[in-house]
Amino acid sequence: MGPGEVPEGGSAVARSLARFLPALLIVAGVCYDFLTPVAFTAVPFFTAAPLIAAPLSALRTTVLTGVAAFLATYAVHARFGFFPDADALTEILTVATVAVLAVGINRIVRIGDQRLASAREIAEAAQRAVLPEPAERIGGFEIAARYEAAHEGAFIGGDLYAVQDTPYGVRLVVGDVRGKGMGAVAAVAVVIGAFREAAEQEATLEAVAGRLERALVREAVRRGGVEAEEGFATAVLAELPHADGGGGDGDGSGSGDGNGDGKGHGEGTVRIVNRGHPPPLLLHGDGRVSAVRAPEAALPLGMGELGAWPDRAAEHAFPGGATLLLYTDGLSEARDAHGRFYDPERRLAGRTFAAPGALLARLAAEVRRHTGGGMTDDMALLAVRRP
Repeated sequence: MGPGEVPEGGSAVARSLARFLPALLIVAGVCYDFLTPVAFTAVPFFTAAPLIAAPLSALRTTVLTGVAAFLATYAVHARFGFFPDADALTEILTVATVAVLAVGINRIVRIGDQRLASAREIAEAAQRAVLPEPAERIGGFEIAARYEAAHEGAFIGGDLYAVQDTPYGVRLVVGDVRGKGMGAVAAVAVVIGAFREAAEQEATLEAVAGRLERALVREAVRRGGVEAEEGFATAVLAELPHADGGGGDGDGSGSGDGNGDGKGHGEGTVRIVNRGHPPPLLLHGDGRVSAVRAPEAALPLGMGELGAWPDRAAEHAFPGGATLLLYTDGLSEARDAHGRFYDPERRLAGRTFAAPGALLARLAAEVRRHTGGGMTDDMALLAVRRP
């Protein structure tokens, strides 16, 4: 569970009650048998108890529940001196058989749980390798990132984020690769790998975008099939001068004019290259929210052959105390039961947050609530705050 995430109290309570249910059933069965005529049987209570314990409890508890159900069945009949009553023997054997079956079910469930836990550990390791959690402070900025999978138990899909401290400033990317499954995860790894290398080597944000374009095209060609024709990713890249005024021409010392020529740009600004992605939001310290829109529309990464025009980074003011929020369409296209979209710009207006992590935790909780827990798309969030 991520920081600030609301625990699922209702399901926890229901699970706790379910663990006590086998004992309650046995007690209820005994009471039922003692309070009703001999012709009535409490066997349904006694057989249900171990079957309910099997998937929810440990092996020891399941065995004890089965033994208790068997002894309770024997006791309620023994008081009538049942031998050689065929019906009583049949009921006792039925409870014993169900108890043995419950033990077998418990072992099957436990083996499945172990395999699922192993798969989850592998998925978590893959997520940490592909989408590592950024440090809380990078280049003088406060950073927070969050990945929310649409399906519970999933860890990573086609959404991505990355933060890199470079000689040219702190560079960021948030994107969304077309497709699902392992193919999308492979493309995410390619884009992030290309970004980390290009962010260190390329003097301009436009050149970084060009490197991502070429990397994604190579990956689509390698995979072949429909991916060679339709493989693309929407992405937004951002570049922030170091909060101490550093950055610039490769040695961290320039203070240049922000014209995209490889020199630094003024402190208190952010440069954005948007390739078909939802625009970032700028949350001011006084609660105002504004979308950082690109002056010109651009195609997603991987679709450059459809139109050859150069990327142009747009520069925007990024004052102290403001937070830049980059996100994927899992946030802006989350729908409620009536088909209404979640509008982050409107929802965040007039609100302030103590830290980027608190902002992302609140957004994740609100989107889950807005969709009723039924998100249909993954959501990647990245927030950067200038102190």
